[in-house]
Amino acid sequence: MMKKTILVTGGAGFIGSNFIPYFIASHPEYRIINLDLLTYAGNLDNLKELDGNVNYQFIQGDICNRELLDRIFLDNVIEGVIHFAAESHVDNSISGPGTFIRTNVNGTFTLLDVARLSWKDKPHRFHHISTDEVYGTLGENGLFTETTPYAPNSPYSASKASSDLIVRSYHHTYGMNVVTTNCSNNYGPKQHNEKLIPTIIRKAIMGDEIPVYGDGKNVRDWLYVEDHCRGIDLVFHNGKAGETYNIGGRNEKVNINIVKEICSILDERIPRTDKKLYSEQISFVMDRPGHDRRYAIDATKIENELGWKAKENFESGIRKTVQWYLEKFNQGVV
Repeated sequence: MMKKTILVTGGAGFIGSNFIPYFIASHPEYRIINLDLLTYAGNLDNLKELDGNVNYQFIQGDICNRELLDRIFLDNVIEGVIHFAAESHVDNSISGPGTFIRTNVNGTFTLLDVARLSWKDKPHRFHHISTDEVYGTLGENGLFTETTPYAPNSPYSASKASSDLIVRSYHHTYGMNVVTTNCSNNYGPKQHNEKLIPTIIRKAIMGDEIPVYGDGKNVRDWLYVEDHCRGIDLVFHNGKAGETYNIGGRNEKVNINIVKEICSILDERIPRTDKKLYSEQISFVMDRPGHDRRYAIDATKIENELGWKAKENFESGIRKTVQWYLEKFNQGVV
């Protein structure tokens, strides 16, 4: 049987490296080409389970490289794109915003335009992966919906908002079959060490201070990465062209409570030899500029229209996540 070829960008990153094995296992009718530049955040070790898999091919390259993209589309019958590739760490966007504009804005445009010209009038799907951070910050009440006005507050979120609007314009101007998903904070296996939850675990077990920004009372909605993968799958196949779908876990958590919960799990699993609690390592540090106070997603649209629902609550998902990182730590990977 002739397999459909899908181009996945950024597939060696956190969400992409969880998504590709899930997608290949769920859809043997597809062949995946993974295009990833392998910056510091990309790790091919996260995809070792696919070594030798005939439905998987890796290409190292830059989504800003139009010549490379033209060649990929010319040499392969690409029948869909799932676009993860992005610079994503807010702190890095504050210290070096240029990289975020180049990759997230110019890269998305280049990929989108190559797909448009390659597909011409074909109805192939372009699925753009975005973030809830494009909506800005919430007060104590309310949720982000698909119609919430964009109000990005960091160079990262501004670059993602820009890419979202470019994707939208290609549907309304050229009739491209695009969908966009905006997700809440993901967590789970394979996440880069710079992110909050891996940092908490690593600092705790290394005996270092566990840094918490500001007063630690910023609120995020947490989404287990496998739940996100299922949502992407559903939207890619069944979402309505031109639509945006918010994917959130309905797991709002205050940052300091997350830190304390992880510390409690570690107290159970690997107690400190000095009998002290891991929470004693918590240290409050200066808040970062433009730090949004609260994010929370209303996932009603994807739940009602596509039948998606998060399977993991935070309590179950965080235990799985901590266990994965402890196993990596025992293997000497921290």
